[in-house]
Amino acid sequence: MSTTRWITGPLMAWGALACGQDGGAPPADARTALLEPGRFAAVAPDRFRARFETTEGVFVVDVDRSWAPHGADRFYNLVRSGFYDDVRFFRVVEGFVVSWGLHGHPRITEAWERRSILDDEARVPNVRGRVAFAHHGVNTRTTTVFVNFRDNPGMDQEGFAPFGEVVEGMDVLEAMYSGYGDAPPRGDGPLQTHIRTYGNAYLDRDFPELDSVLRATIEEEEVAESGS
Repeated sequence: MSTTRWITGPLMAWGALACGQDGGAPPADARTALLEPGRFAAVAPDRFRARFETTEGVFVVDVDRSWAPHGADRFYNLVRSGFYDDVRFFRVVEGFVVSWGLHGHPRITEAWERRSILDDEARVPNVRGRVAFAHHGVNTRTTTVFVNFRDNPGMDQEGFAPFGEVVEGMDVLEAMYSGYGDAPPRGDGPLQTHIRTYGNAYLDRDFPELDSVLRATIEEEEVAESGS
């Protein structure tokens, strides 16, 4: 889709959108706890698996904390808190990466982005299936993660530190809708600045084909809770 429509569209229309169900205050339920990210600061187990149920199927990430301790801890807390539930896969570039991690409610995204984590040394390479946090400089990692669709040695040179790898469901990730391409100017995909400002309201309106996380859980905890 052309990006011109929403870049030049009336600001009042976007203001109204931001005050709507998805763009305004978070719902009055358990997710309101996400406005206080300091509550989610547990140290992750040395090894754990995160299960993602999505609109395309299930994939599982195996996390090794020794690879990137700060990243593993943040990912563990994001999954346990429910942060990733109903989050869109906003960047899907075939043969490169798939990214997700900006919350559907802007106030929640803003709260977590104020609490960036310290950098980790990149101890393992960014090869196909590895998962790492995005960053835009020193100590700027927050909530957005990506999976490598191929070996990406350039990511190693830029300091992206993998903390885990997909052990089930790479085919699910590669089936994510990629028709919008990358963000402008390389494609017609969503702008991250707009996602941060308007949340899922923006994505649902202009990028309705995007796939999403339905539910993310820590596998061991899910088993314990079920009494198995």
